Amino acid sequence: MSDEAALPQEFPLQLTVNGREIATLVASPHELSFLVAGFLKLQGFAENAEDFLALSVCQDSGIASVQVRKQLPEHLKPVLTSGCGAGVSFSVPKALSEIILSTGTESGFSPVAVFAAMDELAGRARGYKLHGGMHSAALAAADGTLLLYAEDIGRHNTIDRLAGEALFKGVETAGSMLVASGRVSSEMAAKAVRLGIPLIASRTTPTDFALRICAAAGITLIGYVRGRTFTIYSHEERLCLTREEYCPTT
Repeated sequence: MSDEAALPQEFPLQLTVNGREIATLVASPHELSFLVAGFLKLQGFAENAEDFLALSVCQDSGIASVQVRKQLPEHLKPVLTSGCGAGVSFSVPKALSEIILSTGTESGFSPVAVFAAMDELAGRARGYKLHGGMHSAALAAADGTLLLYAEDIGRHNTIDRLAGEALFKGVETAGSMLVASGRVSSEMAAKAVRLGIPLIASRTTPTDFALRICAAAGITLIGYVRGRTFTIYSHEERLCLTREEYCPTT
């Protein structure tokens, strides 16, 4: 007989904004305010903490009620994405080619910093160690020190959580490194563009669409960070490379 308590929890949260039900977020049932705020920011419904007039989450009823300054579009067309937990996105940034981030080495990251951030990410993955079935992601400084950490059953939810926590804690996301435990999907890449993130690193692979987004937006995309090797998929010029530090493949 399996022990249900040892399984990762899956929690549907009905999201109502300015009196309109706009989505049901399926996520892990912790720190849901960060998830909701980050989701709305990355969908373009709020830009800063002051745009939220009210935000309440009732876990008993599974309802999040939010009031924002912005008027919602008259017509919303949800799009199913490749994210786990029935991910929802109302928009992917349209002018990705116009959101070109600096690709110079003056804003570069060292392989040592990438490895340090990924090691710390793995060390903090409490949910994964407890029962598996969890994704994790973090924002890291240029030296690899983690600034914010999030985990959830949905890989795309981890980015929303980071965005929401950064919003309310006043943490600057632009210029940070994003490290993730799982596959980098197009939705995750698009959210990174909105956050001004110049480098994404993952333990596994990106999708082809995620690579196209990163290449167009000027984001350095790294996959298969294993041991002291990784694969560079786009904009390797941002990395400060020395052969003594690691063995890259491109």
